Amino acid sequence: MKGNQAIAEAAIRCGCDGYFGYPITPQSEVLEHLMAERPYLTTGMVVLQAESELASINMVYAGAAAGKRVMTSSSSPGFSLMQEGLSYIAGAELPALCVNVVRGGPGLGTIQPSQSDYFQTTKGGGHGDYRLITLAPASVQEMYDFVELGFDLAFKYRNPVAILSDGVIGQVMEKVMVDDYKPRWTNEYIEKNCPWAATGHRSTGKHRIVTSLELEALKQEAINDRIQAKYRKCEEEDARYEAIQCDDAEYLFVAYGSAARICMKSIELARAEGIKVGLVRPITLWPFPTKAVAEIGGRMKKILSVEMNAGQMIEDVKLAVGCNVPVEHYGRYGGVIPTPVEIFDALKKMVK
Repeated sequence: MKGNQAIAEAAIRCGCDGYFGYPITPQSEVLEHLMAERPYLTTGMVVLQAESELASINMVYAGAAAGKRVMTSSSSPGFSLMQEGLSYIAGAELPALCVNVVRGGPGLGTIQPSQSDYFQTTKGGGHGDYRLITLAPASVQEMYDFVELGFDLAFKYRNPVAILSDGVIGQVMEKVMVDDYKPRWTNEYIEKNCPWAATGHRSTGKHRIVTSLELEALKQEAINDRIQAKYRKCEEEDARYEAIQCDDAEYLFVAYGSAARICMKSIELARAEGIKVGLVRPITLWPFPTKAVAEIGGRMKKILSVEMNAGQMIEDVKLAVGCNVPVEHYGRYGGVIPTPVEIFDALKKMVK
């Protein structure tokens, strides 16, 4: 199936309660697959095409406030419209899953693949001191797997999680191993395990108020302290990466998603000519695998950050290695996909 279809199928099978979205190329197959499967008749999952991305993210906000596993998906311009809602969800400390199948920008841009939403997603595209836990799939299988993982992380930290994909991974077709259907959480389970949820139950004897508003500065600072402590825990426990052919490497690619897949062929080309290069693939873009990049990258002569943008992740790579190793960037943008030969040529230029 396509990567977009894998997202949708995973949502149905992992016990998702609701999807609220709006069509936009190149991620429309997520909504189309869900509509075609009609999961409400089998699992009870609600699927609704909202009137806009603004509406869909606020429907997610409401569902998350009730302790439900809810999600949305979009592509770059639509994801931009969701930023205020994502800030509210983070401020209210609610779990939610958002998928961004990135296209070229800025503006309406193109419908071709890109990785130019890295800054927006990992640095907090909305207002305030918040973060999106960000997963970067590099295959259709990971598109499927990261849905359940995303929900697990969202509820572990009571924070929105983003799956940052692109038009390559969203549209490519690959074999996928799927799971058996898992039941949706019962209201009793939510009542027991989500004591913050606004479920309407009166058994607790007190109101449960979900909001991101606090008008007293000192109280708002205390809320921020709690949120920042949560983020530090996430950085310690859930930074994920994959290291490929790094043991004997003298040079290093750092790339994620479809750019990492292309780098695999570039590594093959380079090693055939005696250039020992490896790859660190961040799986979580936030928290960025800083320690791993620092440890592995610190052994290298030079590092090439390969991205389908004008140079965004390179900032985190440079922060990780400090001034100890030269870091350069190679990228194509606006929807242009780099070839393995182009990346290999950029590596050879850097080596010389």
